[in-house]
Amino acid sequence: MAVLERARARRTSGRRAPSAQAAGLTLALTATVVWSGNFVIARALHDTVPPVQTAFWRWIIALLAVAPFAAPHIRRQWPVIRRHLGFLTLAALLGVTLFNTLIYQAGRSTSATNMAMIAAASPMLIALFDRGGERLGGRRIAGMVIALAGVVTLVGKGSPGAVLHLDLAAGDLWMLAATATFAGYSALLRRRPQELGGVPFLFMTFALGAAMLLPAYGVSLAVEGGFAPTAGTVGPLLYIGICSSAVAYFTWNKAIALVGAARAGVVYYLQPVCVALLSLAVLGEPVGVTQLVCMALIVAGVALGAGNRR
Repeated sequence: MAVLERARARRTSGRRAPSAQAAGLTLALTATVVWSGNFVIARALHDTVPPVQTAFWRWIIALLAVAPFAAPHIRRQWPVIRRHLGFLTLAALLGVTLFNTLIYQAGRSTSATNMAMIAAASPMLIALFDRGGERLGGRRIAGMVIALAGVVTLVGKGSPGAVLHLDLAAGDLWMLAATATFAGYSALLRRRPQELGGVPFLFMTFALGAAMLLPAYGVSLAVEGGFAPTAGTVGPLLYIGICSSAVAYFTWNKAIALVGAARAGVVYYLQPVCVALLSLAVLGEPVGVTQLVCMALIVAGVALGAGNRR
C-alpha cells in the first residue's frame, strides 16, 4: 500500500512540475517587464531627485504598500523572523539598500548603452553565485550564450565587437557593482527559510533596507538638498515604489522559489527586448532590422535556456 501511495505521489508531482515551471517563468517575465519601465523612469528622475533620495522614498512607498498585507503575518511569524534576522538583513542589504541605489548613481555618469551591456551580465553572475542550485547543463549554457550574443550585438548596434570600444566611466563601475548585488540577492533567495512566507519576507527586507539607507539619506539631504514634490517626481516614485518594488520583487522572489535562480535569471535577458518595445510604444522610437534579429536571438536563447528537456 505504501509503495502504491509513493508511486501515486510521484505521478502527481510530475504532473504539477510543468505548470509550476510555466508559472515561475511567467512571474520572472512579469518582474523583468516591470523593471524595464523602472530603468526609463529612473533615467527621467536623475536630474530632479538625488539617487539616494530616489531609493529611500522608493522603499518607503513600497513598505507602505505591503504593510496592510504583511501585518497579520508579521505578528504570527515574529519568532521565525527573529531567528532568521541575519539572513533577512543580508538580503535587504543586497536587494534593497545597494542594488537600486547603485543603479541610480550609475545613471549620473554613464550611458544607457553601457548600463545595458553591464546589466546583461546578471544571468551569468546569478548562475555563478547559485552554486548550490541545480546543475546548469549544456542546454542551459547554450541558451545563455545565444541570449548574451543577442544582447551584445544589440548593444553594439549590429557589431558585437563594438562593445569592446566602449569608454569606461565611473558609472560603469557603479553599474557593475549593482549587477553583482542583484545576482547575489537572487542566488541568496534559494536559501530563504521555508517557514518564512513571501509577504513578511518582502516587508522585513523593505523595512531593514530602508533603515540602512536612512543615514545616507540624511547626508544627501544635508549636501544636495531635497526635491520638489510635483507630479513629475511623485508619480514616478509611486511607480517604482509600488510596481517596481512591491509587485516586481514579489513576482521575482516567487519565480525563483518555483524554477530556481539560474533559470529565472535567463529570462532576465529579455529586458533589452522589453525596453525596446516600451520605447517603441511610449516614445515612438523605431525598431530596425538589426534590433529585430537581436531580439530573435535573445528570445531563442531564453526559450532554450529556461525550458526543460521536454
